[in-house]
Amino acid sequence: MSFNSSDDSQERFALGFLFALIALVVSTMVGTVVYKRGIAHAPKAEMAAPAANATNVPVVIEEDVASVIVEDGVVKFYFASGKAEVAEGGNAALADVVKGVQDGKRAVISGFHDATGSVEVNAELAKKRAQAVQAALLALGVAEDKVELKKPEQMQADGSNAQARRVEVILAD
Repeated sequence: MSFNSSDDSQERFALGFLFALIALVVSTMVGTVVYKRGIAHAPKAEMAAPAANATNVPVVIEEDVASVIVEDGVVKFYFASGKAEVAEGGNAALADVVKGVQDGKRAVISGFHDATGSVEVNAELAKKRAQAVQAALLALGVAEDKVELKKPEQMQADGSNAQARRVEVILAD
């Protein structure tokens, strides 16, 4: 069996072409996965209705970031997916609630959840979030008997997932 340089050259070209093709396919697949994951995990801003006393400035609720807003006298805590940590600025947002409780009212806390995942797990997470807000009120000096945890009739809230993962605090007589 004899080999000539023409056969070696063709084999090297074929192997080089094959390796280049494999590298192209693998890099395309990796690039596609990285791109899609980057898009899926990029923060998505959604617009909430502006507060009645706002100067027509919309409230932006980011998809996976904890935040808090006061809207029409309701303190709304938004939570990151799967988390129960109260957003920075929560104590400042609760200042009017603390004052209202000192004036004889009581704070009513309701937890809501989004539509992703198990309903049972989400309901438990909504409860933990409500308890986290309750703990923040107690830390601000509100008496435990002046805070009511109220399970809403419909815990799975409407709206986007970011808007649905929330706890609302209102003052009641």
